[in-house]
Amino acid sequence: MRLGVLDVGSNTVHLLVVDAHPGARPLPAHSHKAELRLAELLDEGGAISDAGVEKLIATIHDALQAAEDKGVEEVLPFATSAVREATNVDAVLARVQEETGVTLSVLSGPEEARLTFLATRRWFGWSAGKLLVLDIGGGSLEMAYGLDEEPDVAVSLPLGAGRLTSGWLPGDPPDPTEVRALRRHVRAEIARNVGLFARHGTPDHTVATSKTFKQLARIAGAARTAEGLYVQRTLDRQALEEWVPRLAGMSAKQRAGLPGVSEGRARQLLAGALVAEAALDLYGLDEVEICPWALREGVILRRLDHLPTT
Repeated sequence: MRLGVLDVGSNTVHLLVVDAHPGARPLPAHSHKAELRLAELLDEGGAISDAGVEKLIATIHDALQAAEDKGVEEVLPFATSAVREATNVDAVLARVQEETGVTLSVLSGPEEARLTFLATRRWFGWSAGKLLVLDIGGGSLEMAYGLDEEPDVAVSLPLGAGRLTSGWLPGDPPDPTEVRALRRHVRAEIARNVGLFARHGTPDHTVATSKTFKQLARIAGAARTAEGLYVQRTLDRQALEEWVPRLAGMSAKQRAGLPGVSEGRARQLLAGALVAEAALDLYGLDEVEICPWALREGVILRRLDHLPTT
């Protein structure tokens, strides 16, 4: 069947269309993406503004039209931290449902971590052993660890690249004092959770997913997207540590000129790099391997698990 996953994230609203059936890997057929930046459309009380809700509804309408055009049989709509943490979340969901017919499933942070973990487990297989998975989104950082398809530990922290940029790094380029303050904050938040993972032992394989890690790996020398899905890509901690001060001294426009960095994500790349650097350092990781699959693929795989096989 042809499935569409509608991901309402902190940065983008992304429709991923795949051809899939139980027992087979989902094959990407179409991608429809719109930069919405919901995390930046909050009012002083933490509610998504009326203008933000209108933009969200219009964007969902466009995604549904794209799904129809591509012959999608079922759309799996979900939202993550920007919607989850909005003070008017119930009103937003009600308006979206009323005006688009879409009932957004709001994932909790641990659910995000578990579904992303499922995707990475299926990608690397059982031979990867105990997996530690890191995922930096626009609103949150997810971390999960385990040997099976369901992780032993799944944690979500409010350390997304977009959230931290808007809250801590208003300047362009950012003020060094603010960068230092953000670095301290990020490391303190991550350090509180190191013990939860350490008690389960050393991972056999460490994996990072999603756009921030992919862009950081690319500027650190990883292969281009054009070289194929199955080319191994890694992010080395030493290379990352060398890039962080360079990113801190750049404007968003300068970062957008780096290989693999999109204009829409350039401003928040530094915050993402600080989170990635802290995670690799505090968990004692020399490098992480980049996984092409992440949350959206996890949602698809979970849906396929519940389809009849005949």
